[in-house]
Amino acid sequence: MSKLVIVGTVAFDAVETPFGKTDKILGGSASYIGLSASQFEVDSAIVSVVGGDFPQDYLDLFLKRDIDISSVEIIKEGKTFFWSGRYHNDMNTRDTLVTELNVLENFQPIVPDAYKDAKILVLGNLHPIVQSSVLDQMTDASTLVILDTMNFWMDHALNDLLEVIKRVDVITINDEEARQLTGEHSLVAAAKKIHKMGPEYVVIKKGEHGALLFNGTNVFFAPALPLESVFDPTGAGDTFAGGFAGFLAQTENISFENMKKAVIYGSTLASFCVEKFGTERLESLQAEEVRTRLKAFKDLTRFEIELTT
Repeated sequence: MSKLVIVGTVAFDAVETPFGKTDKILGGSASYIGLSASQFEVDSAIVSVVGGDFPQDYLDLFLKRDIDISSVEIIKEGKTFFWSGRYHNDMNTRDTLVTELNVLENFQPIVPDAYKDAKILVLGNLHPIVQSSVLDQMTDASTLVILDTMNFWMDHALNDLLEVIKRVDVITINDEEARQLTGEHSLVAAAKKIHKMGPEYVVIKKGEHGALLFNGTNVFFAPALPLESVFDPTGAGDTFAGGFAGFLAQTENISFENMKKAVIYGSTLASFCVEKFGTERLESLQAEEVRTRLKAFKDLTRFEIELTT
């Protein structure tokens, strides 16, 4: 069974959308990535930090999904990272209301010895210097490194971010961030520039409009499944990354053709994530539901056409 290491935040979120609002619930990039990847036969571990206020029930949830949490540091006298946000009516834009770093402010991740040779490493959204420190701990040069980042680091730590990007194999980024990082409006041109920065594979997420996968001259587009209702988009990108990484770890195949399938799995799992607040839908998700939605994805994109000369 392939090893998958997930380094990111385990947090509290409080979310408000046009459909309702929550108190503090489970959030954080590593939480979404881990729960999504647990749909696959992989040996996964989360590296993160929480405070003494973090409920044991949430830690038990990870354990029930066979996720190793021995490197989730618990600082009993500290408080867990907290984020609060409000989504606009279009569900694509949001306002951050509160960000409390708390124990995350001085987080120094330590990868467990048993996972330093993992086949796949996912670097969730953290400061680029912290991400670099994780790369320094990995012992197998063949580890596939998947990086997720955001525009905040482009604004506040661009040089550090560019140094990390040089060292990764796959970057997952949304369309707005890809344009900001490269100064290119065309996503094809943006992907070419990002390739030159280091990553062999570039995944550009377009939210409700799907995702693009670039590898040299190869391009693949996966649409987003049309959904009747989108309740809460929080964590959808991380859920995508977890499905993408989990599928690659399970299949042990990092060819472009297999990455195309990984994009479909990532998109499928993300489509479940948005149906309820926070991680709630991922917590109850069954394998049969995933198979049914994958079939719907296949039916959505399959067609036959006769080309006349």
